[in-house]
Amino acid sequence: MKKFAVLMLIMFTAVLAACSASDTVEEVTAVSENLPVAESAVTAVPRRGMGMGNGMGPGSGMMARHMATVPAEYAGLTNPIPADEESLARGAETYANLCATCHGDGGMGDGPAGASLDPAPAPIAHTSQMLGDDYLFWRISEGGAMEPFNSAMIAWKGSLDEEARWDVINYVRALGSGQVTPGQRMGGAMFDPAAEAEKQAEMLAAAVDRGVITQAEADVFTAVHTELDAVMAGQRGQMRGGMADMQAEMLAELVADGRITQAQADQFNDIHDRLLEAGLMQ
Repeated sequence: MKKFAVLMLIMFTAVLAACSASDTVEEVTAVSENLPVAESAVTAVPRRGMGMGNGMGPGSGMMARHMATVPAEYAGLTNPIPADEESLARGAETYANLCATCHGDGGMGDGPAGASLDPAPAPIAHTSQMLGDDYLFWRISEGGAMEPFNSAMIAWKGSLDEEARWDVINYVRALGSGQVTPGQRMGGAMFDPAAEAEKQAEMLAAAVDRGVITQAEADVFTAVHTELDAVMAGQRGQMRGGMADMQAEMLAELVADGRITQAQADQFNDIHDRLLEAGLMQ
């Protein structure tokens, strides 16, 4: 397997060279009712963001790709391989040999072979946290030679068996959650929750300055986003669909649990759409 992986890495690099041309609930309610909001509601730091990672800025098309509909052939699939030490070790080896050259050791889309690619490699340690098993298995299996992806991503279904593909999904999710420390082979940054929180705060501040949203709406977005992160953290093994599917499902769960109201969910979606339309979601 290792010799095969090394051969595939050489082939992969050649192809890339050719292609280079609860307190929170009260704070949300207060904002919605235009009541004073505690500072913690504005500055709450999410553990991970939805759609604000590296490579997802204006003009990148990353959001459109991550919101693509999973084909029927893959829709609903869930990872049958437990994310245990054995799976993570297998996934780490495959990732290091075949993926890190573009996606980086830490999975943030900053590997050396990906520097000249357009579109840029996805920051998969980050985005894997908010994409379903079926979506990730589809993308790894079929590669990027299709709309809306149009990328140099290889279709790995012909060279990696199903177990290997599921192992890689376990590994990149572990990278993004901080469960594993990336190896040092190709270089690249690790996912940094504090940096993502700073990006979100900067994005919202820019949106307020440009009149895209109000400060009260920014506060709602932050508070609801924090609740979404909490739901996401507990959904390992229950993730299906693209970002739009997962966001809708998680908001519905929050409403059903009484953690936010339907009005707040609708307001979050509206703010989210306006941020996207303004090219600020990154």
